[in-house]
Amino acid sequence: MLKPVNILMVGVGGQGTILASRILALAAQEAGYDLKVSEIHGMAQRGGSVVTQVRLGEKVYSPLIPTGGVDVLLAFEKLEGLRLLPSLKPGGTIIINEQEIPPVPVLTGAAEYPQNILEFIRSVTPNTVSIDAYSIAKECGNPKAANVVLLGVMARNLPIERGIWEKALGQRVPAKLLEVNKAAFAAGYDYK
Repeated sequence: MLKPVNILMVGVGGQGTILASRILALAAQEAGYDLKVSEIHGMAQRGGSVVTQVRLGEKVYSPLIPTGGVDVLLAFEKLEGLRLLPSLKPGGTIIINEQEIPPVPVLTGAAEYPQNILEFIRSVTPNTVSIDAYSIAKECGNPKAANVVLLGVMARNLPIERGIWEKALGQRVPAKLLEVNKAAFAAGYDYK
């Protein structure tokens, strides 16, 4: 019996957090898991925070992850990962994109972007995977596929076969962008 796996995806508007969660949900359903999804969009179109909670398992009763109960924190942007780090349970894993997207207070000069975020996260979370998903996606043909690179990194650690992920990708990504996204997923899945 698979206990619920709690996944928290965080990023900013425009990074494809919602698309990634929908690919995950489709793959989990195809693999036969029960799942619940909860999305929070904070000015997502303007670079605000986007948070998606995904719970999958044999039977899941609530879409909300208990406080401190996140098994996998998938952070599409460093500061968002830092902000939601307290949600991670002891022994949980954070997969974090090395990309920085300054929030509005930083852009207006009212605040500074924190330094040494990755170093701090590594010091308090032994299971940290940091990846320059933006650059990898760019090498695959489209930097906007960074979300799918990150999804690939996470996918190899979930109990869902790779072929199911690829099928879900094909059902959620527009045909004209599918080859780039398949390459991005494979780059993340095979990332060492």
